[in-house]
Amino acid sequence: MHLALNAQWRPRALIISHLCIAVLFASWLWPVTRVYWNQFDLWLFHLLNDPVHAAGVWAHVWAIGSMRPVDAGVGVVMLAIMLRAGLIFPAAQVRTGLYAFLVALIVMLLMRVGFADLVEYMGWQHASPSLLVEGSARLTEMFPAWEERWDLKDSASRSFPGDHASVLMVWAMFGSFFVAGWRRALVWVVAVIGMLPRLVAGAHWGADALVGGVLLSVLGIAWSCYTPLAFRASAALERLTAPLARGLAKLPLLGSISLIGGR
Repeated sequence: MHLALNAQWRPRALIISHLCIAVLFASWLWPVTRVYWNQFDLWLFHLLNDPVHAAGVWAHVWAIGSMRPVDAGVGVVMLAIMLRAGLIFPAAQVRTGLYAFLVALIVMLLMRVGFADLVEYMGWQHASPSLLVEGSARLTEMFPAWEERWDLKDSASRSFPGDHASVLMVWAMFGSFFVAGWRRALVWVVAVIGMLPRLVAGAHWGADALVGGVLLSVLGIAWSCYTPLAFRASAALERLTAPLARGLAKLPLLGSISLIGGR
């Protein structure tokens, strides 16, 4: 695989990644620069949310995008991109690549548990813009029938950090290690499109994604890919599942699936 996954520690990359997110997070905490983050948050929210008041195509598109089942659909797209041979990984490495990503995702989720407790303890938590900005367009109020049936997400009493954004960004960052050009652009377009519904609906501030989400995703990447963890864990999982994959590959059609047959 790419140099991003190897059996050696990469202390320089580990330190640089932590310094970058420390500076980013400090810029959000420091009152002098926090003013600019707050201005950006409000500007971005009005830019995306104000057109929703018109209740036209814009509102309908993002109401659909805010449905819980659509989140699952985005996850399926992400998985399909990762499992498509030659798109991110060569056919023979699709299974190992998937295992390595799952390791990065699990590391990020574990980091999120500790970070969420810290955020609560330090009083850094806040509600979403849909609950704080007067006159916000609420998709749940505009489409009550959809809300009742499909559970629209347009608010959160605790919106920091952006969990949804962190999952999308750890996937995009991980994929970016292995691709370039239009493939890297595709990965990030999918991630951005996946994040937009929460921002348009007002379930999250911009900083929830660009500070909290980035912080968590970089931590997940750093401690899985800049250490031996992802390399060794994915190799171990590959050894454990290889006999099962070989057996399934003998069945009709299954052998042609890269995740199973490696081709």
